[in-house]
Amino acid sequence: MMLHPSYKELMEKVNEGSTDGSPIVHSRYSIVLGTAKRARQITAAEYKKAEKAKKNGEKPPLRDASKKALSIAVDELDNDKIHIISEASENYESYVADEDGRQ
Repeated sequence: MMLHPSYKELMEKVNEGSTDGSPIVHSRYSIVLGTAKRARQITAAEYKKAEKAKKNGEKPPLRDASKKALSIAVDELDNDKIHIISEASENYESYVADEDGRQ
């Protein structure tokens, strides 16, 4: 399976957002780690919504099964809906997810 956009394209896009000129990500591993974390957030948020619906006696909401959580995360990164921040960033520790798992 081919990933589009490529790791190289994603790295370039993420590093364009650097405010001090130094790269935010240095390797494909950073892209993989960032998108994997976001995919887990998406999955966790869906689980929470399903549990809440079950608790209220409602039908759990269904996500489009054709899109996996990782594909959604890659699309969000490519479309600037999420951002990878460096651990050296002063905002790194205060990065908290909302009810949809977004940071």
